[in-house]
Amino acid sequence: MLPSFQLLLAISVWRTLHRLGGFGQILLGIADNSVVPLTGSADVLTIWLAAHHPDRWSYYAAMATVGAVVGGYITYSLARKGGKETLEYKLSKKSAAKVCQRFERWGFGAVAIPAVLPPPFPIVPFVLAAGALQYSRRKFLGALALGRGTRYTIIAGLGALYGTRITAFFSHYYKAALGILIGLSLVGAGGAVWQYLRHRKEKGTPRVAKRRKTA
Repeated sequence: MLPSFQLLLAISVWRTLHRLGGFGQILLGIADNSVVPLTGSADVLTIWLAAHHPDRWSYYAAMATVGAVVGGYITYSLARKGGKETLEYKLSKKSAAKVCQRFERWGFGAVAIPAVLPPPFPIVPFVLAAGALQYSRRKFLGALALGRGTRYTIIAGLGALYGTRITAFFSHYYKAALGILIGLSLVGAGGAVWQYLRHRKEKGTPRVAKRRKTA
């Protein structure tokens, strides 16, 4: 169980995002795709908003897509500047090599297909690979927009179609759903911290060895 203050904070944030509507989706999409993965949060917010306002489901699908594309482009740009080192910072060298191999083979599809697939299938490694390998900006944005647009159109459409059942479900399991989302976010944050520490250790090891050799 999560501490009550964390749950209250999460409820407060969730209500704020709900009130912001489409703008809240953009903010959440940017955070989810460029800072710390908030697994499933953008999907849940999109389906929740579409369920409450079925007549605006296409608008919410578009706003979720915009947030995901902007966030993805930020990550892509950072990787483009940092090169393969940025990819190895996020992944192990072995995993980075596999992702690059798949990306070089599939190209456009290596971004578009993961963008459609639901959690827990990751898209960030392929976004990083696109930047690190200097993949075309236009093609990257097209692939990401196509994939995320398809995904959120389906999600928002389901929200509008089954709005009554969805709102009834979330009303009944509101706290449990938020608890799961917070837990997944903490896992994502923990993974980001672990990657940072691992990268620092890997960078620091050769320097220490070199100093000892010189001494």
